[in-house]
Amino acid sequence: MQGLGWIASIIVGGLAGWIASSIMGTHTGVIANIIVGIVGGMVGNWLLGLAGINMRAGNAIAQGIAALVGAMFMIWVVQGLA
Repeated sequence: MQGLGWIASIIVGGLAGWIASSIMGTHTGVIANIIVGIVGGMVGNWLLGLAGINMRAGNAIAQGIAALVGAMFMIWVVQGLA
């Protein structure tokens, strides 16, 4: 997650992962939520970038939205593979 420090990335990623797992109906633990949220932030920035939407402002809300989108996409892909 660009523009955020490590602690902020963990907090924003954890929240995004938790919200995404709640929306998608998965029940994962705190560590899994943080990992899905942080990786989801990278995936979300990439996906939104393909759509022409720039979320790399460095603010926590923009990165949280990107992480939420990415985390939901990742959960959807993993559920589809299972």
